[in-house]
Amino acid sequence: MSSSFDQVTAYLPEGLLPKWLLFLSVVSIGNSIQAYVSLAGSREVYSGSGSSPSPVTPLSARTFGTWTALSSIIRFYAAYNIHDPIVYQLALWTYGLAFAHFFSEWLVFGTAKWGRGIAGPAFVSTISLSWMLAQWGSYVS
Repeated sequence: MSSSFDQVTAYLPEGLLPKWLLFLSVVSIGNSIQAYVSLAGSREVYSGSGSSPSPVTPLSARTFGTWTALSSIIRFYAAYNIHDPIVYQLALWTYGLAFAHFFSEWLVFGTAKWGRGIAGPAFVSTISLSWMLAQWGSYVS
């Protein structure tokens, strides 16, 4: 008997990148839900600088949750349609925007301190963006 994961990934194109996109899509939906029900996760990322309080409000957390859900949906479609250049480009843009957002909040605006909260999104966006750029020719012709 095959596992649920095998059933879901059976329809994915070959390679690790589609599996990575699917995995991150599922994880991101969880992050989106968390942003709607609690401020804790968002406050871990956007901790403020120095003695200033976290800039996270219920509205900003929900907005971030919505943005994350939209990115997750695009990445989900890219996992299954990775050979479509438009879908590939859209997924690539989600990582490019995430990269620009997280690094600017850390280095430019100072609303994020380097630590566990920002490290995960920074590493995921950097690795995914680099991987997708490097693999463009393997999936899109």
